[in-house]
Amino acid sequence: MKKILISAFEKSANLHLSYLLPHIAYEPIGIFDTNLGTPLVDMQNFAVMGFVDVLKKIPFFIDLKKRMVDLATQADRVLLIDASGFNLPLAKAIKERYPNKEIIYYILPQAWAWRRGRIKKIERYVDKALSILPFEKEYYSPHYNIKYVGHPLLDEIKQFKTSPTKTDKIVFMPGSRKQEIISLMPIFRKVRKRIDKEAILVAPKNMDLSIYGDISGFTLSHNPHQALYEAEFGFICSGTATLEAALIGTPLALCYIAKPLDYAIAKSFAKIDKVGLANIMLEDVHPEFLQEEVNERNLLQAYKNAEPEAFLQKSFELRKYLGHGSAKNAAKEING
Repeated sequence: MKKILISAFEKSANLHLSYLLPHIAYEPIGIFDTNLGTPLVDMQNFAVMGFVDVLKKIPFFIDLKKRMVDLATQADRVLLIDASGFNLPLAKAIKERYPNKEIIYYILPQAWAWRRGRIKKIERYVDKALSILPFEKEYYSPHYNIKYVGHPLLDEIKQFKTSPTKTDKIVFMPGSRKQEIISLMPIFRKVRKRIDKEAILVAPKNMDLSIYGDISGFTLSHNPHQALYEAEFGFICSGTATLEAALIGTPLALCYIAKPLDYAIAKSFAKIDKVGLANIMLEDVHPEFLQEEVNERNLLQAYKNAEPEAFLQKSFELRKYLGHGSAKNAAKEING
């Protein structure tokens, strides 16, 4: 059986990959979760957050890139998923050693928002780009091989709201990384005490719950889509979960607190005014609070000002804009 070298670091990347693999006519080798095959290294509990944290891991990444380039000799094709900090240098190294080996990128770097110079690198070292955002191709050269294949969340989400819900449940999603959780949970606890409804705390499976501090006022859930579907409102750490909520139809407030240095660096690179993907695609879908703005007063005000009916209409527009899931279409491009 032909082999495909895969580089998938993040939990979200591996979730998307799990929907993609059944449609791919290749044996996977490389970096991915152990439940998807036999990877080069076990990345299950490995996570890097922020520019400062990345610097500490540079020797590890250098060695891992070398091992991946060596392994590429066994692969017929290469599939990169997200994680541009590692995958773009990897694409360059593989292309320089194996000029004729096809490199495909799925879940592209958000170069239109951060460091647009990466677009030139993608065009130089990646043979085929599989976009999950309809507007991305506008930032690439007209002749470049980039194609919109749909959005993976429309494969993965099983329930979408068709009318506003009144369930007396509020969902809190403080992220999946330690620093995100530590930063947001003290504020989430204060907000929870001010809302007399059931509070659902979403945490990844196998996460050390001691990171969250006191969670006695919350009902724990490991199923983010179900929790979002059942909730009237969500307080959600910036990331994929905010788009999940918007697609499902649950009003939300986006929250994010970064280390001051990381935030200053990120802000210097940013080319857009909004953080949440739903807001970038449609504008003014939900409120966003960053750094000092993430406080009890602002979050409670966002909750009180929520308009479920108007939000649901935005959700319908968003689903229509993205159109369909991506797994089958992406697999066709990879197999072809």
